[in-house]
Amino acid sequence: MNIERALKQASKFLKKNNICSFNLDSEILMSRVIKKDRKFLILNQKKQIKNSELKHYQQLINKRASGKPIAYLTGKKNFWKYDFKVNEDVLIPRPETELIVEQVLKLYKNKSKLRILDIGVGSGCIILSILREKKDFFGVGIDKSKKCLNVCNINALNLKVKNRVKLFNFNIDNFNYGKYDIILSNPPYIKKLKIKYLDKDVKNFEPKLALSGGLDGISEIRNVVRKSSELIKKNGKLFLEIGFDQKNKVKKILKKNGFKLNKVLKDLAKNDRCIVCTKI
Repeated sequence: MNIERALKQASKFLKKNNICSFNLDSEILMSRVIKKDRKFLILNQKKQIKNSELKHYQQLINKRASGKPIAYLTGKKNFWKYDFKVNEDVLIPRPETELIVEQVLKLYKNKSKLRILDIGVGSGCIILSILREKKDFFGVGIDKSKKCLNVCNINALNLKVKNRVKLFNFNIDNFNYGKYDIILSNPPYIKKLKIKYLDKDVKNFEPKLALSGGLDGISEIRNVVRKSSELIKKNGKLFLEIGFDQKNKVKKILKKNGFKLNKVLKDLAKNDRCIVCTKI
């Protein structure tokens, strides 16, 4: 079978299974299997595929049809300027989370030798992107999942920042290491009972630990803010991703813990998504 026919069959199958990005996904997976870029697919549509490659491709297409995210099938996800290793142990990086990276780099453009803490570091996409851009910043990442830290460690090596980041397997309540100029967190903020209504790509495959914010959706945010108030230096800044309807509740939590709200940033869908605040 040639590339053109295989792609058409795969796209049709994915569309039938309600995968919105059926054409793109079929091309991405083909590129992965034959180890060529998408430009090659366009220019070589009549090229025959090996039987072993076709079998592998069909297996990946079946998994995608079941809802398994494309990032887990390819093992990587682009975030900021970099490709990050991902697997089912970590949350897939989202474009809206780049708001945190963007704001840190903007506010600390002319600063040097600052210490950053990332609470719930996951794949490391936030803190590692910042460390890659700011060559003299030092970072610490904590996560309650050892498997997450394994992925983060690989990404730190790939981005060549391993010598400037330390990773710790800690529940946030038990972490008391150092004081920080900047604290970052993208904590779980979805109400536990609403997870079942998420897209199948998310609810069936991404780690519940990285999704569930408890019954009210803000239990983890509450913990992050409380602990951040202990670990952050005076006038240090906390950058926090939140759910679209959580701004007012989070503002109260911040005030109670000695933080002054600086700004609330909206994502591309115009939803409240990132809070920037200062410890007073």
